[in-house]
Amino acid sequence: MRIFYTVLCLLVSLSLNAQCGDRYIKQIFDSVDIASSILYGNNVNYTGGSEDLYLDFYEPSGDTEPLRPLIVLEHGGSFVGGTRTDGDVVALSEDFAKMGYACTSISYRLGMTGIPFPGPDSVAATEAVIRAYHDMKAAIRFFWKDARENGNTYRIDTNNIYIGGSSAGGFAAVHVAYLDKISEMPDWVDTTAAGLDGGLEGNSGNPGYPSEVKAVFSLAGALRDTSWIESGDLPLLSMHATLDETVPYGTDIISVLIYDIIVVSGSSDIHRRLNNVGVENCFYSVEGTMHPVHNGGAAYYDTTVLYIRNFLASFVCSNYNFDCFSNETIGLKENIIAKSDIKVFPNPAQNNIWVEFKNPENTVVQLNVFNIVGELVSSHQLNNSKALIDISNLKAGSYFVEINGNSWHSSKSFVKY
Repeated sequence: MRIFYTVLCLLVSLSLNAQCGDRYIKQIFDSVDIASSILYGNNVNYTGGSEDLYLDFYEPSGDTEPLRPLIVLEHGGSFVGGTRTDGDVVALSEDFAKMGYACTSISYRLGMTGIPFPGPDSVAATEAVIRAYHDMKAAIRFFWKDARENGNTYRIDTNNIYIGGSSAGGFAAVHVAYLDKISEMPDWVDTTAAGLDGGLEGNSGNPGYPSEVKAVFSLAGALRDTSWIESGDLPLLSMHATLDETVPYGTDIISVLIYDIIVVSGSSDIHRRLNNVGVENCFYSVEGTMHPVHNGGAAYYDTTVLYIRNFLASFVCSNYNFDCFSNETIGLKENIIAKSDIKVFPNPAQNNIWVEFKNPENTVVQLNVFNIVGELVSSHQLNNSKALIDISNLKAGSYFVEINGNSWHSSKSFVKY
């Protein structure tokens, strides 16, 4: 597996608000409670019919925290398929709820005219994006409304709402982030038509409440026009495979099913524009064809969770500082006085890994193996600078070796297959 980083993330310097400890860093809860099929809105779908909109709400079992950050997720499916119970959005919702977040996976209006024949065009596809964009905003407003009118039954910290999505859901999320002027609405779509009206906020429900969020992540999403991105806009974490055949990595034409539709800009060019105007962002670029990145296997999914975790924790936790793509991010970074070179091989590995390192103090060291969310899976004391570690009992995925001396610390990632 070849993974490369095209950029090191800018250090996040926004106002931070909590001392987190292990919460939001590790999976400190064993289980998740799910409230299903909660009505959050209604609007006209592409056929002209009325459609109710539902969400599923995930929270840590037994959690007593009075206010939790919220992650709002939209699923993929080219705006014509997929559900809020798709495997990837459910897995992300459950994994982040175990870290202490409240999460919601939402349904949105699917479908576009012209399918199957004669095929959708740029107007039909743009209308589908607008519907998903409006529905995500209505879901955000649903939680703002509950916090202000209903005693905050979901215990959401409305200053810490984050949005993200996979593929089409990533499209919707970045459009919510950067399509923020009425003049940017496409002039080839009738935005006064039922189901498309309501300006930037739309008419999918919960009018009059904010749709404000703090940051965004996009898993193989794209934006119609990167010139919409301006200084001061929302921070973004984006992930994309270089040879993604579904959503362009750069700027290219996108297809729905077998139909070429419209030119859009994928994560690579979104990242370039964000850098050019000085908006904080992280971009994880993977060589390959997987769509989205986390569909490449367990290790890719684990890495996706790690980077989303790092990105969100930098906003939620005042004591969490990181370099987005550092292999040394395990929990909180504290008191790292010196580093030592470390090698882990073979990598990927199935049953055993060799660990070699320089020991500047020539003393007994502690070697720990952590999973992707910082949970300790094995621990070893070493008297020398080379060790064979049995990993045969670990499940497939990404892990970290961490070595601690008296006054130095070093770590390295590896993949178990």
